[in-house]
Amino acid sequence: MADITASMVKDLREKSGAGMMDCKKALNETAGDMDAALDWLRTKGLAAAQKKSSRTAAEGLVGVAVSGTKGAAVEVNSETDFVAKNDQFQAFVREVTQIALNTGDDVEAIKAASMPSGTTVAEALTNNVATIGEHQSIRRARRLEVSQGAVVAYVHNQQSPGLGKIGVLVALESTANQEALQSLGKSLAMHIAAAFPKALNEGDLDEAEIERERAIATEKAGESGKPADIIAKMVEGSIAKYRKEHALVSQLFVMDGKTKISDVVAKAGKDAGAEIKLVDYVRFQLGEGIEKEQSDFAAEVAAASGVPQNA
Repeated sequence: MADITASMVKDLREKSGAGMMDCKKALNETAGDMDAALDWLRTKGLAAAQKKSSRTAAEGLVGVAVSGTKGAAVEVNSETDFVAKNDQFQAFVREVTQIALNTGDDVEAIKAASMPSGTTVAEALTNNVATIGEHQSIRRARRLEVSQGAVVAYVHNQQSPGLGKIGVLVALESTANQEALQSLGKSLAMHIAAAFPKALNEGDLDEAEIERERAIATEKAGESGKPADIIAKMVEGSIAKYRKEHALVSQLFVMDGKTKISDVVAKAGKDAGAEIKLVDYVRFQLGEGIEKEQSDFAAEVAAASGVPQNA
């Protein structure tokens, strides 16, 4: 049997929202496999859909910037939140985001680009590490551009202009006036920050994730004891719901809870007198996908669940 630690229980609890003892049992049932344990909890109705990306944490900042019809988002990580409040670090993230507007998504190309000071981004990053005293890294970047229209940027809980923990870009292709595009773009960006879509359209969703959802839905439906044809319909219904809830254009607008995003965009275009196309978006949440232990919470879990705590 795998050695189930308090940190493992804590991580699963954060990802699933399930109780500590249920998480411990799930890990024991799956020999410590985190993804399998999450699926086990879901088949038992003890966890919601996986929200791993929105629950994990790392330090640093996400920067967003817009120039004309293009925008860029960059994530720069640090070891502690203290560094994210450092003026030198913030200036670096802001400058790198501006560089990404012209350089594009490739992190290595961004590192090779020149800073306003004349040094390369990589050299400036090395200097930051030496002077601030913490490891830092440019994790990812993304640029959006439209031929006409607007790319609108939004930072949720902005820490400093253009910098925060969640950065969003929305690309709108249209001949509509900028006031209408900026208003729509901000509303959509706020929705994206809150609703965490996984793809623009249903057909863009990761098919591996869809198959994983299908396996979970099949096992849950199978426990109902209903005939095979009914089970098949239940599974397809679950998959259809999953697609609608995770594709941006088919999500319900968080502002009213009833209008599909595609309809919000269509109405904005009608009101503006010109068709508006939502062509792409970016949502960077600081640290999504990075696992980070919180030892004080692990100790709390250990005390409550009786599992051993080790490194």
